[in-house]
Amino acid sequence: MAQTQTATKSTSQLKPLGNRVLVRRLAAEEKLKGGIILPDTAKKKQEQAEVIALGSGKKDKNGNLIPMPVKVGDIILMEKYSGQEVSLEDEDFVILRADDIIAIIEK
Repeated sequence: MAQTQTATKSTSQLKPLGNRVLVRRLAAEEKLKGGIILPDTAKKKQEQAEVIALGSGKKDKNGNLIPMPVKVGDIILMEKYSGQEVSLEDEDFVILRADDIIAIIEK
């Protein structure tokens, strides 16, 4: 069985189970293209996030482990309102199912 992977010491207290992924939303843009600065209340939730930790994965009908589609450090695009928001040591994270990940953003 695969071990849960974690990226930082501060998140080692929070380990996702099964096919769940711990992510940190990327910061929203402070300015629009025209130079207008947005207040916090006008910023939309960011759908891009960095993968911080992974669960072990999901099992198929035969009991074989299906590998996770992402790895720690990947930048992903996720469903806007998916997952469970959690706070740990003054940092905000989201725990979501691997199925809620829409794409991996490659640089």
